[in-house]
Amino acid sequence: MSKYDELKKKAYEANMRIDELGLVLFTFGNASAADRDQAVFAIKPSGVSYDVLKPQDMVVLDFDGNILEGDKRPSSDTKTHAVLYKHWPETGGIVHTHSTYATAWAQTLRDIPILGTTHADHLTVDVPCTPPMADEMIRGDYEYQTGMQILNLFEERKLSCKEVEMVLVGSHAPFTWGKSAEKAVYNSAVLEQLAEMAYISLQIEPSVFRMKQTLITKHYDRKHGKDAYYGQK
Repeated sequence: MSKYDELKKKAYEANMRIDELGLVLFTFGNASAADRDQAVFAIKPSGVSYDVLKPQDMVVLDFDGNILEGDKRPSSDTKTHAVLYKHWPETGGIVHTHSTYATAWAQTLRDIPILGTTHADHLTVDVPCTPPMADEMIRGDYEYQTGMQILNLFEERKLSCKEVEMVLVGSHAPFTWGKSAEKAVYNSAVLEQLAEMAYISLQIEPSVFRMKQTLITKHYDRKHGKDAYYGQK
């Protein structure tokens, strides 16, 4: 038994869920879960196929990316997760995929515009996309710099990581997060749906308008506002 067993189980379940949802192909993605009390997170090992993955395979690290438990090499994206956990204390889970539609938007270096109420149910702004990474960042500590690239975008646009729980890394792929690993997985699935719906809408009508601000506010507030009435008490 390990003091990290429950954390490893949460990370394992999140990884299996993104596979079940069709958000990853082969090993093109990873999920992690954090334990804020212990200041650690567990993440999928690099290159291990989902059909052989086990809870005990999860690698546990601190928020500086130092391995604390595990005999496998952690995900190649581990430093990106570590940066986000270290700077965003509200975050309890992170997911990175190369899901088809969200990744296609990332490859175009375009934000996903807010066109309809499904999008507004989850956030009030376009899904942000980072600009291309500078050459010195690419040649340096690349995965660490990917985390910094996300942080810099949120600071520049004055976005809150608690209100916008998803991002497209330009020329790369999406990252999502949440207060738990389960919420991060949920956000990853929602992001892929928003990306596909926006793509189809633009195919039908390339000059489609961004939705009205009053409608954006109404749909977001009825789920997340102080007088929210969506769902059960």
